[in-house]
Amino acid sequence: MTTICNIPSTKDKKRVVIIGGGFAGLKIATLLDSQYYQTVLLDKRNYHQFQPLFYQIATSGLEPSTISFPFRKIFQKKKDLHFRLCSAQEINTELGYVETTIGRIRYDYLVIATGCDTNFFGNQALKDASLPLKTTTEAMAMRNRIIYSLECATSTDDREEREKLLNFVIVGGGATGVELAGALAEMRKFVLPKDYPDFKVQRMQIHLIDGANRLLGVFSEKTSKVAYDYLSKMHVNITLGATVNSYENEVVTLSNEQQIPTKNLFWVAGVKANSLEGFDKEQYGRGNRLIVNEFNQVNGFKNVFAVGDTALMASSKWPNGHPQVAQPAIQQGENLVNNLNRLAKGISAFRPFKYNDRGSLATIGRNTAVAELPAAKFYGFWAWMLWLFVHLRSIVGVKNKLFTFFNWVWSYLTYDQSLRLLLKDEIPESEGKKCADELTTPTT
Repeated sequence: MTTICNIPSTKDKKRVVIIGGGFAGLKIATLLDSQYYQTVLLDKRNYHQFQPLFYQIATSGLEPSTISFPFRKIFQKKKDLHFRLCSAQEINTELGYVETTIGRIRYDYLVIATGCDTNFFGNQALKDASLPLKTTTEAMAMRNRIIYSLECATSTDDREEREKLLNFVIVGGGATGVELAGALAEMRKFVLPKDYPDFKVQRMQIHLIDGANRLLGVFSEKTSKVAYDYLSKMHVNITLGATVNSYENEVVTLSNEQQIPTKNLFWVAGVKANSLEGFDKEQYGRGNRLIVNEFNQVNGFKNVFAVGDTALMASSKWPNGHPQVAQPAIQQGENLVNNLNRLAKGISAFRPFKYNDRGSLATIGRNTAVAELPAAKFYGFWAWMLWLFVHLRSIVGVKNKLFTFFNWVWSYLTYDQSLRLLLKDEIPESEGKKCADELTTPTT
């Protein structure tokens, strides 16, 4: 028996179903004119998450609540908008409905904004063994792993075991990998010596690995070199031009035959779009992204759109599609919602999407960042200040902005933060039986 999801009748309005409440989906849901449309937002989480700051959750710089915001709170004053907590399973484009885990939902217009997930390039073993960083819960799992490893390292007198616990291997030299490596290096320098006065935290080694020949591939070569030099001065071990072949017996083996013993393998090496059943293989392009035209319409459909990371819009300037970052998603969302609002008012001609590249930013550490804007490139303190401003401005909710700003100011003034909580009900036996035994007789 077919289950129909309970959503009020649209009456004389067209129904727009949005799958995904990321940057693009949230922008469309917020700006869509409720006078003409009923909006239904579907997401498997009940909150919007600000992904660029996940690494700060992982390194105890921010609490999850400061960069997460409940959808129902965001849309309290939005008329005829309905949020449903579910996962979309399949699209029936012929009959115009979405099959979800809570039932079938009909649509007049469908917007696919499902974003992307971590790409392990088909290596299931690495997927099972490493920790990714694409959700709030994954950021919390990484934070737990970091703190737990440090606690075990300070208790064991087994030199090999301690080395594994204190080696942190980050795979992926993009913005996330660079920012995570820099944050860990700052923890090692400013915070951990105070937390572990009886333990030489300088033994902690941070390894950053990328298969390309330089860091920050979307930036210029000069900026990549600046980022490399910054991280090198922070004593981050950088390995370029090498990929991970395997991770067995708690040892990472690289393509250059280098081996790194570690219990902490963090994977931020790539992304792939989240796909849905119901489309032909020909409608998917590079990176599992749905091929769209200049109006973000999925090839072959007038009322089905894909935006953000899951959309592949090729052009002469962007032959492989736009970067899978926040700005293209936000701008595509704005363009699409303007087209739909104009369509409801009788203006049938859609305006094509044109990406306005406003530049790229990446922070590396305290007073240190790189910035590439259309008119200039600059590095250091002022790039760091710009990074702070742009990210603070983009966080949803006034309260969240204030809390984030307070945390940043407090950390800057005190060189510390009091968020290093190990949020586990119990120590996993498979992970740390030896450590658990030795906690009763700690050694230095």
